[in-house]
Amino acid sequence: MALEVSAEPNGNGAGLRPPQRRYQNASAMVATLKPSYPVYCVHEREVKAAARRFLDAFPGRVLYAVKCNPHPLILKALYDEGIRHFDTASLAEVAQVRELFRDAECYFMHPVKARSAIKTADEVYAVEHFVIDHMDELYKVLDSAGGEGLAILVRIATPSAGAAYDLSAKFGARPAEAVELLQAIRSEGCQAGMAFHVGSQCLMPRAYRTALGIVGEIIDAAKVDIHYLDVGGGFPSSYLGAEAPPLDEFIGEIEDGLRDLKLRRDCVLMCEPGRALVATGMSLVVQVQLRKGDSLFVNDGVYGSLSETMTARLRFPARRIRLSEADTDEMGDFTIYGPTCDNTDQLPAPVRLPVDMREGDWIEFGHIGAYSNALASRFNGFYPDNWVQVEDAAMEVD
Repeated sequence: MALEVSAEPNGNGAGLRPPQRRYQNASAMVATLKPSYPVYCVHEREVKAAARRFLDAFPGRVLYAVKCNPHPLILKALYDEGIRHFDTASLAEVAQVRELFRDAECYFMHPVKARSAIKTADEVYAVEHFVIDHMDELYKVLDSAGGEGLAILVRIATPSAGAAYDLSAKFGARPAEAVELLQAIRSEGCQAGMAFHVGSQCLMPRAYRTALGIVGEIIDAAKVDIHYLDVGGGFPSSYLGAEAPPLDEFIGEIEDGLRDLKLRRDCVLMCEPGRALVATGMSLVVQVQLRKGDSLFVNDGVYGSLSETMTARLRFPARRIRLSEADTDEMGDFTIYGPTCDNTDQLPAPVRLPVDMREGDWIEFGHIGAYSNALASRFNGFYPDNWVQVEDAAMEVD
């Protein structure tokens, strides 16, 4: 049973019909549906509030990183709050955004792209901004999209800053390479820009100022006036045992770093938040299918929505939902196993829940909006794809 919404674009960009179901909270949803399948609960107000915080605080363009959560309900909530720019990493993401919201602008921010994807993005979807980190990729973009009117941003590598994912291990030009790329972009008659990404779930605001220092050194060496400066994503969200610094601290470090740069007055500043916009905007309700001692077997796991418990060692707030009787105050630690036949389908850290957990109880995991449904696989035939909207606020992190 999939409570999916229809995503049909119309002429003015408001491309979604109302969702099929809306509830006050996850408990009300459970009381009505009594689901034996996982259910994503979208907290639309949380998504909009996060978008408003960024739009008000960041001194430039705010691009949503679509890869973080591409569901139409999430995209529509962001769009409705005023997000009009989208960091897209594939032609499929470009197409999804442009077909939902005709006035939205897409930026092709993946440093490695197929020629056919570049050509279609340019000719069909009017994409004008591309990121590169290698000379061959520059000429691939020039050959596939043509040079006139293009903005090409050079992505640079930055030092590891204790983020959950060190993205510079895979992408990013070194300073000498970046200098050559900027000069080549200028010589081809394109608008030059620079970009970096300090790593996903970065808890160190200073990392942005450090990266901007490298940007300044490259600009001075290249002697190229850049038209765009993208400080990337990496803005964190709070999880159990990992409280994120306030957004103002990140903005402050960025503004301090900008003051030391020699930028043209019309240089466009951009950022690409993903996790910080949507993490608290969704929860996941699963059902207990069996209890074995202090182990609970549930119907979603690390091959589905909970993969970041493994890859990023994140811990999500959790609470039990039981309809028939009041909760006990006594709590215990439980090992959580997902539904697949793989023994690695296990959350690496115990989850604290009432000691009388039993088959048929539900568990709501909060702060699940980032990289959950986006990373879910179909392993063993299990795939979470049931959606509702809820009105209440996000679950608090104790």
